[in-house]
Parts: sequence; structure tokens; C-alpha cells
Amino acid sequence: MLTHTGPEDWRAANRAMWDERVPIHLASDYYDQDGFRRSRDVIRDFEVAEVGDVTGRTLLHLQCHIGQDTLSWAHRGAARVVGLDFSEPAIEAARATAAELGIGTDRAAFVAADVYDAAEAVAACAPDIPAYDVVYTGIGSLCWLPDVRRWAETAASLVAPGGFLYLAEFHPITDALDDESGSRIAHDYFSRDAWIDESPGTYTDFEAPTVNNRRVEWQHTLGDVVSALAAAGLRVDFLHEHDMTLFQRFGSLERGDGGYYRQPAGRPRVPLMYSLKASRP
Repeated sequence: MLTHTGPEDWRAANRAMWDERVPIHLASDYYDQDGFRRSRDVIRDFEVAEVGDVTGRTLLHLQCHIGQDTLSWAHRGAARVVGLDFSEPAIEAARATAAELGIGTDRAAFVAADVYDAAEAVAACAPDIPAYDVVYTGIGSLCWLPDVRRWAETAASLVAPGGFLYLAEFHPITDALDDESGSRIAHDYFSRDAWIDESPGTYTDFEAPTVNNRRVEWQHTLGDVVSALAAAGLRVDFLHEHDMTLFQRFGSLERGDGGYYRQPAGRPRVPLMYSLKASRP
């Protein structure tokens, strides 16, 4: 069994950091709550193509933050969606947005719980749904978890027979590259140690004044993630690597079609994101 090292306060530190950033994110141009209220849909085009039609399906969104993606799947026809996040303020915000959009709790429910406790928490929140047609995990989630095998076991336990897990994530190779060019190996790809950062601000506003700045993250190799899902009893249907990302991860990236960031034309490319689908037969 792989082990990861890190401080004992990782969960409390990360929760305090995310709790403080919820109101900043709600007010940000990045999340554009007013725009979301109008469009009701922020799902990326590649996710739409890979997940497929969700009409009439049940969908569980793990680590849902303020619920925009969760509610987008409801807008796209999912019969029931449930969003889970460990931040109480984030869940309160998701519930408020659902109410503003007129989406009742019979269609969209949100529960505050640690992702490792998802099986018990979701069962209490939606006892009539023993497992889900789609278990969805959005972008930028796995780095907050020390044990990817435990995550895979938990997520897999919530996939209904004939259903699938869908994961879209930043590619782990990006954590090994230098910050400016994104073309030179500068860090250990196989590191198991926690990465601790105490920089103020947040990805929606790097200059935002913040107090709870301690955050603890981990790297998970692509092999670790795929192997964990396979060991949990899921069949990997596809693994796609993408040459674009959602923000300027490296100084050399340029924003192009669809708002995605890529290396300039003529520069060697590396995968910046990946997505996978793993089903339960």
C-alpha cells in the first residue's frame, strides 16, 4: 500500500482555507454568479462530449465547491443530482443558488461532508438512491486528498451497476514542470510528500486579503489514479490527455479558442489535463 506523508492538521487547515474563500469566489468574475444564473451551465465542451447525455440519470458530484457544475448537470437533464463538499459555507452557497434558480431539493440536494465519508453522508442525504448512474468529480479535486486509493474505493462504491465514474483533472506532470516555460522538469514527479503553501489570495484573485492561508496538497501520478480505480472494481473505458488547461498555469501559455490555455504554436506540447471514464459492469 502506498503511503503519503503530511501534517496531521491537513483537513482542518484546508477546510478553513476553503471556507474563507467561498465569499471571494461567489463575488469573482471567474465564477460569474450573475452569468451562471442566466446560463445555468458551465460544463466544459469536452466534458459534455465524454460524459454524454445525462437526461433522466442520477448524478453525484464529489467535492462540488459552490455547486455550479452540479446544478449545470441538473440543467442538462439529470433527474437527480447530489453535491458533496466538506465546506459548510460552500454547501450553503450551493443550496442558495439552487433555490434562486427554482431547483427544488427533490432534484438537487447538497450535503456537507468529507469526501472519504461520502458513502454514509450521501445515504443519509438521499436514502432512496443506493448508488448513482454517474459519479462526477470536477477539476482540481484530487490534490487535496492524501490517499487516492481510499478515494477510489469510496467513489467506486457509489457507482451503480451499469453506471460510471467520470473524472477530469489537471495532469500530474504539470506539478513536475518549471512555472515559467512549462517545458523543463524542475520537481520530482513521484514525490509522496505533502506540499504546504501559505500564500495569501486565491486563484480567482491573487491579491485578495486572506487570513487562513495554510493549505496542504499532494501529487498523485496518473498510474496511481488509474490503478486505484481498477483495484476498486471499475473498468477504465478511456483515458484522454489534453494539451489545454483552464488557466495560465505556466507563463508561456496563451489563451485561445474556448478560453483554454495552450502552448504557443510550434512549441513542444505536454499534457496539461486528463479525463477518464471508469464503469461498473
